[in-house]
Amino acid sequence: MEQTTYTYAAVAKILDLPESKLRYWAQVGFVGPSVRGNARMLFSFQDLVSIKAAKELVDRGFAVAEIRKTLDRVRAQLPHVDRPLDRIRVAFDGDALVVLDDGAAFEATGQKVFDFSLEDLAKQAAVRPLPTAADAGAPALSRNLTAYDWFAEGMQAELDPNRLAEAEACYRKALAADAGLAAAHNNLGQLAFLRGDTAAARTEFEEALALDPEQPEARFNLANMILEAGDLELAVAELRRVLQTAPDFADAHYNLAVALGRLGARAQARAHLERFISLDGQAPTPWASEARELIEQLAD
Repeated sequence: MEQTTYTYAAVAKILDLPESKLRYWAQVGFVGPSVRGNARMLFSFQDLVSIKAAKELVDRGFAVAEIRKTLDRVRAQLPHVDRPLDRIRVAFDGDALVVLDDGAAFEATGQKVFDFSLEDLAKQAAVRPLPTAADAGAPALSRNLTAYDWFAEGMQAELDPNRLAEAEACYRKALAADAGLAAAHNNLGQLAFLRGDTAAARTEFEEALALDPEQPEARFNLANMILEAGDLELAVAELRRVLQTAPDFADAHYNLAVALGRLGARAQARAHLERFISLDGQAPTPWASEARELIEQLAD
């Protein structure tokens, strides 16, 4: 049976969530689509479960780092939704986010904060109107673009090295529509860094972090600039902050190891290189062999 998938616009309508926020969450690696379509990423029903839970927790003031940990458990418990949905609920008691199957007891450590039925969520997903392929592929000039539409247009333009100026223009239009879009500042910083304007890049990364201190990508990019400038201790501090928010950020482990190695903290550097290799092994890159060579050098 073919898996049902949903576009950004559809998920936003189903969960009563601004599409702008959904795109931002996906861009910074919080929660996002997991199904690769012909030309874009789409959401599965399991993704909808995670996003609904994330939305509930954000609304109740929980930090992004805390929410990431709680979502991992639900994803592990719902690899495939192939059980009767009327028997499954997701509940959170302020400490643990769990899947309840067929009325299983919920061992709450405190007062239950929320729970929702997968059957109800599935009904919402079935009855809400979904955008057609023609709507999704309409030319930009024929649509009223939101800040996050411009942001998405910019990311698409960035895929072509000849369209980087167009990408920058899109990000600036996104910020004109929503000055709080931290991810657009991060991407503008990356573009500035590519053209050699390190001062502008640093300004953009700092703007992103002023708006969203939890954004790992912007802090990672800023830490790399600090590392290249030779301020090893500050680079180490910033990279540690990245890993506090995103402990599985492989490249942050690698760069932190490089900085620690230069400071003489060889054992710590080796530990982060080993962590990098374990994460990189999920999708091996040439950097894994570089990491192994560095481990050997640090062992001498």
